[in-house]
Amino acid sequence: MPRQPRRRSYDQHCAAARALDLVGDRWTLLVVRELLAGPRRYTDLHADLPGVSTDMLAGRLKDMEGAELVTRRRLPPPASASVYELTPRGRDLLPVLRSLAAWGAPDLGEPRPTDAVRAHWYAIPLLGPLAELGPGVVQVSLDEGEFHVRIGGDGSVAYGDGAADAPDARLRTDVATCRALAGGESTLAAAIESGRAALERTTQVAEAR
Repeated sequence: MPRQPRRRSYDQHCAAARALDLVGDRWTLLVVRELLAGPRRYTDLHADLPGVSTDMLAGRLKDMEGAELVTRRRLPPPASASVYELTPRGRDLLPVLRSLAAWGAPDLGEPRPTDAVRAHWYAIPLLGPLAELGPGVVQVSLDEGEFHVRIGGDGSVAYGDGAADAPDARLRTDVATCRALAGGESTLAAAIESGRAALERTTQVAEAR
């Protein structure tokens, strides 16, 4: 039997309450955000979740394993590390995070002096705008780093941290433009036309509409 999460239940026969029983704890959905980009080592997770204590992160990961949202596996030789990755049930939370990002985008504003920034944190809000490019792999470069988005022929989207091995397109932009795209203040085509974003593409990726 899987280990049950330590979190107390709301004890309400409600689908929303049941969901919050599993993912309503502080940091849980942000762990999911990181793992949606691919398997991560504990040290990498901790580095990209500034503010979380080691004890808190370890506890959340154990609870998420118990809830069958996350699994841990050992990398084959010559690597000597374990990685955490989402189960299919955990990956099903992508639409939830996309909705949360869309809801929160109007309140994003300028980064505050205390705000940490990671390039791949803009991946989820940009999944919709980048899907306008059509099927392929799009690498996005910001001053803060790089991430890539995989767009399927069926419209499915996924993302990963860092550069892609063989991207079909490369997009260079900045945080302010990412914020405008996320909040619906600009389209990708308008950002490219105005010079706020620069797109280098191959014939495999359709031109932004």
